[in-house]
Amino acid sequence: MAKTGVVLMNMGGPDSLEAIQPFLYNLFSDHNIIRIPRPIQKPVAYLISKIRAKKTEEYYRVMGGKSPQKEQTLEQAQALQERLGDDYTVVVAMRYWHPFTEEAVEKLIREKVERVILLPLYPHYSKTTTGSSFQEFDRVYREKGLDIPVRRVESYHNHPLFIKAWVKKIKEDVGEDYRDFYFLFSAHSLPQKVIQEGDPYKDQIEETVRLIMEHFSGVAHSIAYQSKVSPVKWLEPFTDEEIQRLANEGIRKLAVIPVSFVSEHSETLYELDIQYGELASQAGITDYKRVGTLRNHPLFIQALEDIVKGE
Repeated sequence: MAKTGVVLMNMGGPDSLEAIQPFLYNLFSDHNIIRIPRPIQKPVAYLISKIRAKKTEEYYRVMGGKSPQKEQTLEQAQALQERLGDDYTVVVAMRYWHPFTEEAVEKLIREKVERVILLPLYPHYSKTTTGSSFQEFDRVYREKGLDIPVRRVESYHNHPLFIKAWVKKIKEDVGEDYRDFYFLFSAHSLPQKVIQEGDPYKDQIEETVRLIMEHFSGVAHSIAYQSKVSPVKWLEPFTDEEIQRLANEGIRKLAVIPVSFVSEHSETLYELDIQYGELASQAGITDYKRVGTLRNHPLFIQALEDIVKGE
């Protein structure tokens, strides 16, 4: 049987304090993320990365000096490999830090795979995330002169096992009294212009939340967006402003669900846990629970397996 390569695609994160600035440089050099005129994009990306690195270093110091995303993604790859068996080779391709896409493709070449499945760890499609990772794969694919079939999984925001994993994770982390909580779903934000140009990300986030909430009849909820990184107009409401609004309206038990994330990183461990946790406490919320990401939840890994095999 022909061996299949499965490429788990993710953003990546700095694996040391020294890696913060080059990671940010790679991020801001991506025209899919920041639309700076191409002739000046790299010089501007260098300046932005130098400035932001000083600010974000505090985040990573609190997190132990690095992002845990690499380790967690490698764990997901191993868990998926064990479920798929020897007819598959699962590799990890990070967009902005090691292991880069080129490293993943070189491993697939060594394994002599005869076809490839691109499986982003972005459940919701956006050209700024999944689209960018696909573009980078295509660049490396052409550079290596490959000529093997490639299947692209664009999204799985409504996959039954993905939804089931979130439902179970919420009940596990919030507890038996989950009906007493207000559910705030927080997703990574995007520039509003990207959505206006037809990007399906916002619609897919809303569909995921709708499907999850079918299992939580009577529980109040809303959606907000976090992690704005440029001065243009981004998706709203912002998560911090929504937390303040809910507190002002008398909400005292709040469960925050990072619906667009499947691994932990600065947006969850620092932004949601520390910054917004402190905000919630100061605003009068007495019980603030942040639901963990799906990470290695058995149902999530099973969903990935089903997606790979569901050809």
